[in-house]
Amino acid sequence: MAVAWVPLIVAGLLAFYIIAGYPLLLALNCRRSAPPVAKDRAWRTTVSVVLAVHNGAAFIRAKLDTLFALVYPKELLQIIVVSDGSTDETEAIVRERGGEAVLLLSIPRGGKVAALNHALPHATGEIVFFTDVRQPLDSHALAHLVANFADPTIGAVSGELRLLRGDTGRQADMELYWRYELWARKRHSAIDSIYTTTGCIYAMRRSLIRPIPPDTLTDDAMLPLEAFFSHFRVVLDPEAIAFDYPASANAEFRRRFRTLAGMWQVFTRMPQLFSSANRMRFHFLSHKFSRLLLPWALLVFVGATLALPHSSFRALLLLAEGALAVLALLDPAMPAGFPLKRLTSPARTFIAMNAASLAAVTVFFVPAARLWKPTK
Repeated sequence: MAVAWVPLIVAGLLAFYIIAGYPLLLALNCRRSAPPVAKDRAWRTTVSVVLAVHNGAAFIRAKLDTLFALVYPKELLQIIVVSDGSTDETEAIVRERGGEAVLLLSIPRGGKVAALNHALPHATGEIVFFTDVRQPLDSHALAHLVANFADPTIGAVSGELRLLRGDTGRQADMELYWRYELWARKRHSAIDSIYTTTGCIYAMRRSLIRPIPPDTLTDDAMLPLEAFFSHFRVVLDPEAIAFDYPASANAEFRRRFRTLAGMWQVFTRMPQLFSSANRMRFHFLSHKFSRLLLPWALLVFVGATLALPHSSFRALLLLAEGALAVLALLDPAMPAGFPLKRLTSPARTFIAMNAASLAAVTVFFVPAARLWKPTK
């Protein structure tokens, strides 16, 4: 029984470091940061907008309107819409609303990355701007992204996704998590680079883009990392903004599951992330990779608790662990505005996110195409 103390202490310290220790270190980081990005709002070049869509009739008209409203010289802008096997009115709407201003490519259903790969040979812009069909863009978003490429050290730039306020406690918890993620990206960007972008609003130099495996779940990580390992920086520009509503509870779980499964893909396909070739290796291991380790550390911690000799300390730990589980289970029954919701909602979000991380390992046993589900 006494041997259980070793995994308990190791797992507990690891979980504490991931949840609280590393964010504190990141906040106090006083190491020399990279030079500020030499962003030039007056700098302009040709841009190809690439939008892959499958059955997006509900959103495509509004998305085209937001693209046409971008404050950027129209003569420098190419808009490519790739219909990934759409069977609804998507293509008809693009022809009617886009006209000659939009290059429509229609391909058999193959997934988002296959659609992106198909679009790249048609892209003529020096910069390729990737966006998704659902999220509207601030009219100055593209101009802000492009301005960063005036700095020759910049290979890819991510914009900021702002969540419009949801109406449930769990949505608020996800918004809080997303604010932390954006804060961490800003810190990483100042240090050197981020290692994943936001899929609905990011841009890259076309010269750095290579086709990636069509079963890739996270193009917004795989493509920018190619720029990073080509000795360019990948940065966040919080002035380039897209908007979205928080996903429903079930859809948020599926999205986290898909994203984390995609990160497992990236880690196995780019082992240099774990080598000295990764200039941000400490931050990568502490922030991104550790996110996949956290639920396993928690499981070890719970198992080690059960293996401890009977004592008041063991009873206290079991009480705390059980209370977290009970609060999460009670959350669906808690009405909005009920005081206890302030405890049940974070507990449910925490457990659901770690459950999604545990489930993400199925990417090694299930074809990636089966893991892709639309977000609602």
